[in-house]
Amino acid sequence: MRLRLHEFRPGTGPYEHRVVQPRHLLRHTSLTAPDPIGLLLGDHDGLNTLAGLFSFAAHSRHTLVHVPLRDGVPPDEGWGERVDLVLAHHTLGLRPSQWPELRRKLRRATPLTARTDEARTARDAASWHERQKRADARDDLRHATHARTFFLFGTREVFAETAMDFARAAGWGPRQKRVAEGHSALMAGLPLIQPPGGGHPVEVLICFKAYPPYAHFRRPGR
Repeated sequence: MRLRLHEFRPGTGPYEHRVVQPRHLLRHTSLTAPDPIGLLLGDHDGLNTLAGLFSFAAHSRHTLVHVPLRDGVPPDEGWGERVDLVLAHHTLGLRPSQWPELRRKLRRATPLTARTDEARTARDAASWHERQKRADARDDLRHATHARTFFLFGTREVFAETAMDFARAAGWGPRQKRVAEGHSALMAGLPLIQPPGGGHPVEVLICFKAYPPYAHFRRPGR
């Protein structure tokens, strides 16, 4: 997939960070942070772009991927306050409290075009699945919410697996029953690390949602 991005190089003290954003707003995609359940609603283009961004994040250890999702079209279902999304490798050491200062410095953008490698993403996702079979597997996404932003921290393999989930949601979501009538379709969930102590599991549901007017929507093959 070819991704059209904006690249920023903000600095904090002696450090320079690399931040990328999709060049165009994902107008019909929204996210609410889990409390304990969050919801990511997206149309085909939004879910497909997120698949590409997670794939990009998987193989860009020193890059923050920022996806503005608060300014799109408000969804007609769901709950909670909408948030943006930031993806970062756990080895980068980003603290959510650093993000507001970095975000204020995202001013001078450079156009960037990147290509994702779907075959490599699939191999890394397969490696994640193999590791999850072990009793001591711990390779899920760490998460935090701060400053109206939902942060996901992970490894190459778990970002690749999540990219595959979004790709499947984008491809098969439009084929689900009743989506042409405006109903959302649950397609997957983010593999999140659960907090200690039990209780309701923390989840973010990934759903396909066509956008109105629904009379214009056609399921594939129709």
